[in-house]
Amino acid sequence: MRFTDLTPEAIEQVLQEWAPASSRAGIVALLPEAEKDRIPLLQAAAERHSMALAGAVFPALLRGDDFVNSGAWLLCFDTMPQHFLLPDINAGTGKAADRVVAAVRRELGNSPAPAEKPTLFMIFDGMVPNIASVVDGIYLALANRVEYAGVNAGSETFQPMPCLFDGERVVGDGLLGLLLPAGMVPLLAHGFAPPERSMGATATDGNRIATLDWRPAFEVYQEIIKAQFGIELTRDNFYQYAVHYPFGILCANGDVVVRIPVVLAEDGALYCVGEIPENALLVLLQAPAAGGNGCIGQLAMNLQSAHGSLIGRQLLSFYCAGRRLHLGDAARTELAQLAEQTGAAALGGALSLGEIGNTVRWGYPMFHNATLVCTPWGTQ
Repeated sequence: MRFTDLTPEAIEQVLQEWAPASSRAGIVALLPEAEKDRIPLLQAAAERHSMALAGAVFPALLRGDDFVNSGAWLLCFDTMPQHFLLPDINAGTGKAADRVVAAVRRELGNSPAPAEKPTLFMIFDGMVPNIASVVDGIYLALANRVEYAGVNAGSETFQPMPCLFDGERVVGDGLLGLLLPAGMVPLLAHGFAPPERSMGATATDGNRIATLDWRPAFEVYQEIIKAQFGIELTRDNFYQYAVHYPFGILCANGDVVVRIPVVLAEDGALYCVGEIPENALLVLLQAPAAGGNGCIGQLAMNLQSAHGSLIGRQLLSFYCAGRRLHLGDAARTELAQLAEQTGAAALGGALSLGEIGNTVRWGYPMFHNATLVCTPWGTQ
């Protein structure tokens, strides 16, 4: 995992220093939005060195305990994982999940059967409106043939932008899929603790909540945020508070899946990052302080349990943009805590717009907000 400036000279230096012996080498590149116009430099370099290339554009990159808007992370594989790029995954008559499943099966069939099952790491364009449903459909078809994890790329403005690429294309409204080695299973944590009071999502459409307990969604949201937290919520201050008080979907296993409200409609409906199933049981959450509820310690312990000691290793990490918006400068405190409690030599990754995975190993994969997703890079 190498960080580089996005100039032809800097990219060339990284590739020459790496100098993989294998003819099957390849790169997965993570870029910040401010550098999106430099994708052709990476495509040209990969072609010149006869390397496979895949990558995505994120709001910002994570480097150590900071977030940066320039440069790129290059994940250099001596043997490039099987991968695929699907643009416009909801186009046509077939289901998006079926297209993804067909691509996964094709790639699994094109490589020798691994000793351990690989991880299907999915990088969605964050503007795809039905990611949770697509993930459900993939899991129903593939079940435990693969592990599951992923993140969303794109712009923090939530405006459409081509944000996924390979050696030749730059596309939007799609999915980049990678079949990562078994030793790279990512784990996820958020640290939210659900309160006792719950409400029903009685009318929803994708990521839109029309009514809660059969009443206009914003009206109920106002009442509960006042009752639980003493805040007088109005249309004028909605965007000031919403990121700090998201919804949580209560799951049968006791977990909670976070959904951050990002838009208040004229009719009182609320739009979230991620779908809300109709009749889902919701609670109103208070976003924790940095490392709250033992989040970082639990993540470090789970990573060590799954991957062994992380001391001296690099940690590929994705950090939710909504979580950073909530914590502000304290987000860097969490990154410092993560490095300290794992013993990792370096953190590298990106700011994401939603995350896919499990809070426990072998759990059901779900689409989350406000989480950290981490996996060790390289061998132990």
